[in-house]
Amino acid sequence: MIQGLHHITAITGNIRKSIRFYTEILGLSLVKRTINFDNPNIWHFYFGNQTGSSGTIITFFYQPGLPRGQAGVGSTKVTGFSVSETSLEFWRKRLREYQVEFRGPFSRFGEEYLVLFDFDGLELELVASAADDRQGESTPGISAANCIKGLHHVEVTCSNAQKTNAYFMNSLGHTMFKEENGRFRLYSGSAMPGNFVDIVSRPTLPLHRSGIGTVHHIALATENHDTLKQLREKISKSCNQISVIHDRHYFKSIYFKDASGLKLEIATLDPGFLIDEPIEKLGQNLMLPPWLEADREKIAEVLPSID
Repeated sequence: MIQGLHHITAITGNIRKSIRFYTEILGLSLVKRTINFDNPNIWHFYFGNQTGSSGTIITFFYQPGLPRGQAGVGSTKVTGFSVSETSLEFWRKRLREYQVEFRGPFSRFGEEYLVLFDFDGLELELVASAADDRQGESTPGISAANCIKGLHHVEVTCSNAQKTNAYFMNSLGHTMFKEENGRFRLYSGSAMPGNFVDIVSRPTLPLHRSGIGTVHHIALATENHDTLKQLREKISKSCNQISVIHDRHYFKSIYFKDASGLKLEIATLDPGFLIDEPIEKLGQNLMLPPWLEADREKIAEVLPSID
């Protein structure tokens, strides 16, 4: 019932720099400009392909002044993006041009990848994958042949990989793909980029500390409200801190944590980001769900400036 990654949500302290990094440098589209529905004082920005398809999205809570976080046990340490197998030299040149530090290429599971960090210090990877059959979209300076196709994987840091593997496999229905040097790659749906979760045990690291430059949570994808309800019932048998089903306007979702403290979300594929604005307007204006529209002026007044 889980069909890969839906989105990754992280925390930024400078949204102007984040917009520049993810749109101008990496070539993603800003597909939604909204708020944290649980805290309307916080901006929430979504980046992905031109329509905001599930499995292409990285989102950011904009919280200026928040202390810098630390990825550790119980965190998503790395977010991997998928590019074509022949594009790493293009990305090496582009990252140098924009003075973005990177390392690599390295090799893992038969694929080469680069390691880089965004302007908040969030760790990313660009993975050259021959298996990714998703169609690319050209953006200024980046051809469809070289562009980011979507998410590739996330790396989960835990204190006990066997225990975390068992949770993902037994409670969430993931399947073991491969193991390499203590890294366990699991998948949901099909064994394709965008569906991978890498489990790595690093028990000597400190516990994750949320803050700027860290991932807030991983969102996994499920088809619709009915499959979400079924998953909630199944997961609640092994987790007593699972949330009710939340209406996030663009999807419905639940939240819970695994034994290591990793925060997870499962989100529906429908209705998507075109529900309240046409594709040519995506990401240009502050969008609010219907139940907050009456408070638009009040919310706009308290949101931090992004100009």
